[in-house]
Amino acid sequence: MERPDDRLASALRFAAELVAWVATPWALSTYSWLLAALAVVVLIGLPTVFSTPEDKNREIIPVPGSVTILLVVLQLVAAVTSAWLAWPVYVAVLVSLLVATLVTERRRWRWLASMDRHIA
Repeated sequence: MERPDDRLASALRFAAELVAWVATPWALSTYSWLLAALAVVVLIGLPTVFSTPEDKNREIIPVPGSVTILLVVLQLVAAVTSAWLAWPVYVAVLVSLLVATLVTERRRWRWLASMDRHIA
C-alpha cells in the first residue's frame, strides 16, 4: 500500500502539533518549569526520534505505524487540553475545531496501521 499524499491533512496535523508545542508548556509552566520543559521534549522529541519507515524521509528509530498514530493522538490531546487550560475560551474552541478537522488523518492512519506487519 502506497503512502497517501494529502497536503491538507499534513497542514492541519502540523498546525495542531504547533499548538501542542506552544500551549502545553504554557499551561504547565504555571505548575513547574521542569514539567513544561519535559513536555517540549516529549511532544517534539519523541516523534522526531521514533517514526514509521516510509512515513518520513528519515527515521532514527523505526517503529510500527501504531506507535506513530499514538504519538499523533498524544499531540492532539495535548493541544486541546492545554488550549483549554492556558488560553481564552474562544481560542480553545478554535483549537478544538482544528483538531476535529483531523478526520482527514484517517487515510494516513489506515496506511500506518497496514505498515505494522512490515516492520522488521
